[in-house]
Amino acid sequence: MPDTGFNDDATDRRLRLLIGLVVVLGLGASAAWAQQAYLHPGAVPPPGLLVLLGGTVIAAYRLRVTVRVRSGREGLAWDEIPALVGLMLIPAPWMVLCATISVLALKIWDRQGIRKTVFAAAKQALTVSAAGAVFAAFGVRPDLDQPHVPVLAVITGLVVFTLVDQLVFLPVLATDNRTSILSVARRSWIGKVIGFLGELGACLLALWVLTSHANVLLLLVVPLVVACMQLWQSRSSRTREEREAWQRLAKATDELNAVDLTQVLHSAATRAAQIFRAAEAAIDLTATGPGRTVRATEEQVLADGPLSVAPVQAGDTSVDLIAHDGGVRVGVLRLRFGGAVRLTEVEEYKLRTFASAVCTAIRNAQAYAELARIAAENAYAAAHDPLTGLANRRQFYEHAELLCHDAAPDGLVALMIIDLNHFKEVNDTLGHAAGDDVLREVARRLSEAAAPGDLVARLGGDEFAVLLTGLPTPALANHRAGTMLAALEPGIEVEGMLITVEAAGGIALAAGTGSVEELMRRADIAMYQAKRAGEPTMAYTHARDTADVERLMLTGDLRRAVDRQEFTVDFQPIVDLGSGEVISAEALARWHHPGQGNLDPVQFLETVERSGQLPAFADAVLDQSLVAMRTWREAGFDLPVAVNVSPRSLLDPDFPAAVLSRLERHEVPADRLVLELAETLTISQLDVVARVLAELRDAGVRLAVDDFGTGVSSLSVLSRIPVHQLKIDQEFVATVETSAEAAAVIRTTVDLARNLHLTVVAEGVESEPQRRALWELGCLAGQGHLFARPLSAARFLGTLQRGSAGRPGALAAALHDAGSVVRMPVRRSSGAGRSSLPHLPA
Repeated sequence: MPDTGFNDDATDRRLRLLIGLVVVLGLGASAAWAQQAYLHPGAVPPPGLLVLLGGTVIAAYRLRVTVRVRSGREGLAWDEIPALVGLMLIPAPWMVLCATISVLALKIWDRQGIRKTVFAAAKQALTVSAAGAVFAAFGVRPDLDQPHVPVLAVITGLVVFTLVDQLVFLPVLATDNRTSILSVARRSWIGKVIGFLGELGACLLALWVLTSHANVLLLLVVPLVVACMQLWQSRSSRTREEREAWQRLAKATDELNAVDLTQVLHSAATRAAQIFRAAEAAIDLTATGPGRTVRATEEQVLADGPLSVAPVQAGDTSVDLIAHDGGVRVGVLRLRFGGAVRLTEVEEYKLRTFASAVCTAIRNAQAYAELARIAAENAYAAAHDPLTGLANRRQFYEHAELLCHDAAPDGLVALMIIDLNHFKEVNDTLGHAAGDDVLREVARRLSEAAAPGDLVARLGGDEFAVLLTGLPTPALANHRAGTMLAALEPGIEVEGMLITVEAAGGIALAAGTGSVEELMRRADIAMYQAKRAGEPTMAYTHARDTADVERLMLTGDLRRAVDRQEFTVDFQPIVDLGSGEVISAEALARWHHPGQGNLDPVQFLETVERSGQLPAFADAVLDQSLVAMRTWREAGFDLPVAVNVSPRSLLDPDFPAAVLSRLERHEVPADRLVLELAETLTISQLDVVARVLAELRDAGVRLAVDDFGTGVSSLSVLSRIPVHQLKIDQEFVATVETSAEAAAVIRTTVDLARNLHLTVVAEGVESEPQRRALWELGCLAGQGHLFARPLSAARFLGTLQRGSAGRPGALAAALHDAGSVVRMPVRRSSGAGRSSLPHLPA
């Protein structure tokens, strides 16, 4: 009986009970035959014959076909033949005694242990006793001189002997291997049937020799027949075992083609135990993470947890799992047989092959898991704000679209936009790190105060949005909004200071808005009304909507305007103040509305920004600007064009790709395009804008800050965004002659630009005195009605070609004589016109 050393307490108890039962039955059978011999004494068999029969039993026990099983090797013995032959020649009690003592001596000699020795002896006593009982039932009287045994008795005795042997052995083997009796019985059943037939033939041959008075030397043929059968069965069993093992290996390799690491480890462990007939297989994963151990038998996974290397025991076999790509050691595959088992050369090759497949499968599963993790991180990053972890604008819009267009059976949906009051002071006073801490704390409090199902998002900067869902009545929106803003009232400790955060919220119901853009607009209006009124929250009402019916009509006309190309672009020249030559142009969008006439950006830009048509509008303006640039260049005027960019466009991560694709389509060099940024960008917006503009700037697109000096974050813009050009607001240009403060601002801006190697353009130049004053202050370029009003692309080209005073490309007389100013060389195309703004002197 196998002794694995692996059995748990419950299994070991069952084994002891089964073995005890067999021993008791064996002792009982032996005692019964002993009593029979005592009551009916007969002639004592010759000692030499007993020794011969005992030696034959030992030889038959030794001559066995072994097949690998979990806990060692299962033997197919031939001891039935000497037992049945002996029962034909000597009384059953003596044969039982002879066979039992022979097996007992053999097990003691092999040092098999008490449990195996006692079990084998008891099993032998039971099987021989059962065969002896069959012979007694058939009335067989053993006789050395004239034995007479019916053939049916021999066949029945052999069947009973085999059945008892299996009935005794199979439950013990199944319990020891923690498997079913049926599973053990089906193993090598073909070989068992063939072996039974061979034993039957050998027994019948011996019976014929003994009963037909043939030459007794013919009995020597029986061992030869047994030996031949044993060799044939041994080879066929090993061949079948090898074939099945390779089939199991191929099937296991196919199962390892999985992407889930747990599935790979569980399959590899169970298949390893099955392929190599091990009592248990374990995989210690050590390549990544804290480590992991998976233990399994052929039927089930026993454990899957943290790395736990069991102490090495006799019979353990292990092989390293080493990847072929770089020799990385992934882990160790361990097999435990429960005894001293030596693998054959073929088995070792199979083990290395299987280990290589397991290692490859583990590496593939780990790579897939890493890719899945990266994909999940990217998906999360695309939908969440990196600073606060809240949903970002994109995720918010997608979620809001679903709620606004799908009927919500569980209640109304409302939107609340929250803007922090005086948040800029935190950044300016304590720095951006402190401001980030405040935003994170605000995000945490809003998330905790939100009701289940609500979505809290950060739209950008210090602006948050909350989708309030499941509202039974509109009035409950105000209550929920007030509760969320009340969560912001407790002070926030930042760098040892207690900061009080105040916020204003605007609420708009989704019902009847028609689009997310309109819902956002209404909530935005309500939020600004709350700020002006000094209230924490305010709900949108149509009566207080500052956007009149005309603006609402414009919102509805936007899609049509984009489709019908009602947006056009005019161009205002930018002139070298010293020479009067045109050096670039600024693109100014116009809307040729069929009902309201020509509209300038002041009248419609805010409406466009609040709608979903901003990307289409921006694309239309950029396309027309690039077409004009290419037309002028073909006519001999290679002029850069400045295009205004909405802050909302800069918050779109797809904006750089759209710009660069249009430059490539129109074959315009990237450095010919100047993007004008609103100087009123908030500090909080700069975090996102800087990342978006970096891609454009790296591609060669030039950047300019429009209306420089009018906002409160001028230096912050310059420190965060590496621009190329500053544009002085016309407010300072208008009073440059009469206001010392305006002149000081312009002079300071020019000095700042010179130190930062930037160019400067003055906007709104209306008169010659203004032009001369700007020139004297060091400003080298300007634009305004003094030179030209905004013109269509065709009229702009005609103006360039006509020029001023016979000078194509010039729109004003020079302020200095030719040669009195030395200018840096600039690139020209084949015709007139300069390629860039004049360089500031060093």
